[in-house]
Amino acid sequence: MTDAEIVAMLRRYKDGRLSEREAVAYLEKSSVEELGFAEVDHARERRQGFPEVIYGEGKTGEQVLAIMESLAKSSAGSVMATRMSAEKAAFVQERLPEAEYDAVSRILYIERPARRDAAHMVLILSAGTSDIPVAEEARLTAHLYGNVVKVHYDCGVAGIHRLFAHRADIEAANVIIVVAGMEGALTSVVGGLTDKPVIAVPTSVGYGAAFHGVTALLAMLSSCAAGVSVVNIDNGFGAGVLASRINHLR
Repeated sequence: MTDAEIVAMLRRYKDGRLSEREAVAYLEKSSVEELGFAEVDHARERRQGFPEVIYGEGKTGEQVLAIMESLAKSSAGSVMATRMSAEKAAFVQERLPEAEYDAVSRILYIERPARRDAAHMVLILSAGTSDIPVAEEARLTAHLYGNVVKVHYDCGVAGIHRLFAHRADIEAANVIIVVAGMEGALTSVVGGLTDKPVIAVPTSVGYGAAFHGVTALLAMLSSCAAGVSVVNIDNGFGAGVLASRINHLR
């Protein structure tokens, strides 16, 4: 429910056109929609500034469609479903043609207009090309959350001169997301180059001893660089949301 809808309901209550019981029932019904397999939280946009995001993995196409339709009707902001297969996304798009699918990030979304402050930029750096799917999940998430986002990919420590070529953007960024697998060393290097918040995203990229991202996760958690926070392995979405919240602080 939007602020305008709440105000309109309160005016009806104040004018006597709505009883106290009806007003309470209206608020309860409008905040959570029961679909049988899901309870859609329509109040989340008012509480947190962005509608509930659908985690697509493990859900059927029919379930994602029903939740997405519900959110699209009630939300002013963009609607997202993460970790969507191409087949599942195509099923939803047949019935919801305004939805767009990004195959790299695996995000299905309906984009709504958002005001973006060019003076507050989120920068995303990936260590390697193999890290791009996770980095793209972070990029598209931050974009849909209403941020100006810039990316530089494949600038890891194996050729550190590639990173130094982007020093101007590192200095200009308001928040930096670093996405890296293998040994995750890029996070510490970037953390030592900036006074801005750094969000580290370990990826499951790497040979055997990388342990599907555990090595990068532990390296990032153990970073000697101050001002670094770490999200879960391959969690580009979480990094994009956190970067957006930091970026919108004024």
